[in-house]
Amino acid sequence: MKRLSLACLMLAGAVAPLVARAELPSYELILRDGHFTPALLEVPAGQRFKIILKNHGQGPAEFESTPLRVEKVLSSGVTTFVVIHPLRPGHYTFFDEFNPQLPEGGILAK
Repeated sequence: MKRLSLACLMLAGAVAPLVARAELPSYELILRDGHFTPALLEVPAGQRFKIILKNHGQGPAEFESTPLRVEKVLSSGVTTFVVIHPLRPGHYTFFDEFNPQLPEGGILAK
């Protein structure tokens, strides 16, 4: 019985690295006083991904998207991220709620 348990543990240890999750594709988005760089992110449809948000502006910024149901507030100089669920092909808008008068950004899933 001990040999069987030891063999199971060794097999589990050998398989565990194969099951580890692959790194999510990442896209960098700079927020600067209501402006987004780049203004449009192109991503593959049907795949989770990460957006790395960097606030290079003078004050707070908010990455908000109603269609994606996500929002993140960043103080000046802060870097953070959001993970976006797999998207169907299409265009998804986002904006900075602290600067609603400025143009929106977008994500194009294809």
